[in-house]
Amino acid sequence: MTWLITGGAGYIGAHVVRAMLDAGERVVVYDDLSTGFAERVPEDVPLEVGSTLDEPRLTRVIREHGVEGVVHLAAKKQVGESVELPLHYYRENVEGLRTLLAAVTGTGVSSFVFSSSAAVYGMPDVHLVTEETPCAPMSPYGETKLAGEWLVRATGRAAGLSTASLRYFNVAGAAGPELADTGVFNVVPMVFEKLTEGAAPRIFGADYPTPDGTCVRDYIHVVDLAEAHVATARRLREAPGTDLTLNIGRGEGVSVRELIDHINEVTGHDTAPVVTDRRPGDPARVVAAADRAATELGWKARYGVADMIASAWAGWTAAAAVPAAAPAPTSPGS
Repeated sequence: MTWLITGGAGYIGAHVVRAMLDAGERVVVYDDLSTGFAERVPEDVPLEVGSTLDEPRLTRVIREHGVEGVVHLAAKKQVGESVELPLHYYRENVEGLRTLLAAVTGTGVSSFVFSSSAAVYGMPDVHLVTEETPCAPMSPYGETKLAGEWLVRATGRAAGLSTASLRYFNVAGAAGPELADTGVFNVVPMVFEKLTEGAAPRIFGADYPTPDGTCVRDYIHVVDLAEAHVATARRLREAPGTDLTLNIGRGEGVSVRELIDHINEVTGHDTAPVVTDRRPGDPARVVAAADRAATELGWKARYGVADMIASAWAGWTAAAAVPAAAPAPTSPGS
């Protein structure tokens, strides 16, 4: 079976590609390279450069490569940016998904895995969020992911498509230095950047209703996340008509202040953070109940926060030792 991985040249996507290959699956990568890098894609894996808004190109790629399943990772994903640019996020994340699903249903693809987010929950007043926790996203980004789940589920039911929506929690770590997250959009590399510059890491708000006043999140190693995609792909292939919505996390909350303490310890730094204003759209606490993923997929996260930080730091320092490459070309895709 051949799987199309949209966003497969990105940080998470490259790990999913590697995990799928290691599991013996055939893959094709589709990416607009707006934030991904072609060099992350293995030489023997076809790379198709294009936008998820381009239905004719998607249709051609699916047919030419005999694609039978899709893992859709391509999306815009910055919460704060989505507050400033809601129209852009709805176009890229919702219209891009609609266009992709039109190509999928028009070509007879049988399985579809959707990259969703814990951002769909908003600020739930529960210790652990289950898949039944009411969704009330606090940002346009979270809204687009929830709308995406609805669209995937409705399309699956109408077209006989096996579907799964995976609600990611906070992703960190790397399978190897060459696949590390070197962008400064997620909290771990943002802290790394400040430490490398000799500056204090920033905490966005310390007046939340949590034990130390900083946001509490569930962090998951990107290798565990990639393996969850493999387990999901196999489940959809083996059980036609499946419709799953699953939390992919560890079920352990770590505050931002605790995370920075862990990073200082692992990297050998001793730099106290500074507190700045809250960011729009940030909930106080979101931690997963991951029991359903264990039951449905036979999957469970294996790595802890120290593993995530150590592997991410190895990649960050390796990248810092290499001269900067020319920026990748950009295009208006997801």
